[in-house]
Amino acid sequence: MWFKNLQIYRLPAPWAFTPEQMEEALAPLAFTPANSNELLRQGWDAPRPNGGLVHVVNKQMLMMLGTEKKLLPSSVINQVAKAKAAELEEQQGFPPGKKAMKELKERVADELLPRAFTIRSNTWTWIDPVNGWLVVDAASPAKADDVVKLLLKGVDRMPLESLRVQRSPVAVMTGWLEADEAPYNFTIDQDTELRATGESRAAVRYVKHSLDPDDIRRHIAAGKQCTRLAMTWNSRVSFVLTESLAIKGIKPLDVINEGGAVTNSDDERFDNDMMLMTGELAKMLADVVEALGGEAKA
Repeated sequence: MWFKNLQIYRLPAPWAFTPEQMEEALAPLAFTPANSNELLRQGWDAPRPNGGLVHVVNKQMLMMLGTEKKLLPSSVINQVAKAKAAELEEQQGFPPGKKAMKELKERVADELLPRAFTIRSNTWTWIDPVNGWLVVDAASPAKADDVVKLLLKGVDRMPLESLRVQRSPVAVMTGWLEADEAPYNFTIDQDTELRATGESRAAVRYVKHSLDPDDIRRHIAAGKQCTRLAMTWNSRVSFVLTESLAIKGIKPLDVINEGGAVTNSDDERFDNDMMLMTGELAKMLADVVEALGGEAKA
């Protein structure tokens, strides 16, 4: 199991909060299925079948936020409400007013909710108490915020901060492209986005396309800056670094799996994958921060 996207936060390193303490903190917020009248339910669920809320391998903690959401499209509500409004008009001789129509839609939504389709999703969270990382596997900050809010609700006074670096990712990535040179331990891949900062917001995107240095420099000279850059770390992990310091599209390369331990059970494979992932990503994150000028303290 590998995280695909990283929303990155900082904890003290080392962080002296044990898995047992975390388990106790999350227990009151454990996931339970939504009842028939609930549109959304969230809570902490076990990362492994029949396991606890915190799965631990080599001091690394893995948690999973479960979300159950019912799909009730507004178009369906409007369609049913429109039919009921027509029946009311026929009965009373005039159409329902604005206020009555709003109340009718609310009643229709309440009636349809128990029959709505349910979508279940999981959001993974990894805590590295040794190196002080908290990482949420989420493509958007909003999804990561859901995790952080529920985590802070359970862990009183959790010393959690967003990751800050000394230099702007946009400025640094633009400099790498302009110089046609990646920092130590990294190579630049074939995906990037350059965007103008003026009112035009003009943008050019390269997807699986060789980055011609002269072409890139012309765009930079015209006022565009790099907002997304595909890179490979240490010939082991490829990813996309964004202007917001999120890391997306993570892919472990084949060299990582060479010489891996042969295992027979699902649990052993899961633990081996988790140990490999957390070990590689912890080192990669440290190198990313260093390449961006080091960490900025509050």
